[in-house]
Amino acid sequence: MTRRARSLARRLALQALYQIQINPRSWQDTHRDFDLDPEAARVDRDYFRELVMAIAERREELDVAIGRWSEIAPRDLDPVEHAVLWLGVYELNTRIEVPYRVALAEAVQLTKQFGATDGHKFVNAVLDRAARELRPLEYGRS
Repeated sequence: MTRRARSLARRLALQALYQIQINPRSWQDTHRDFDLDPEAARVDRDYFRELVMAIAERREELDVAIGRWSEIAPRDLDPVEHAVLWLGVYELNTRIEVPYRVALAEAVQLTKQFGATDGHKFVNAVLDRAARELRPLEYGRS
């Protein structure tokens, strides 16, 4: 899969995770709806499914982690920023093959595209603190 297909998987996952927050239902139903989207043909479908499933099932655990690095409680976050932070923290914590700079850049880009005006600055600061803790060796090399 290309990097573009993986970026599109993140974007579609963000939209699905946003939807789960706004209209609570199973990740399976939400995943199915988004997987049928015509845009899904260009997406790394396996990565998209992994992101939606893993994050939906570990939201509480991810929120505890986010709470350590964010001055705003997860329950008070804007839904877009919340979903982007789930994605970023999940990738930093479990997808070690994704360089932390890529995880941060993708999260910032998604927030610029879909979030509030300065939301990307907040997301970058939270994920930078997360990367410092979750990827200390990689973070220290840059």
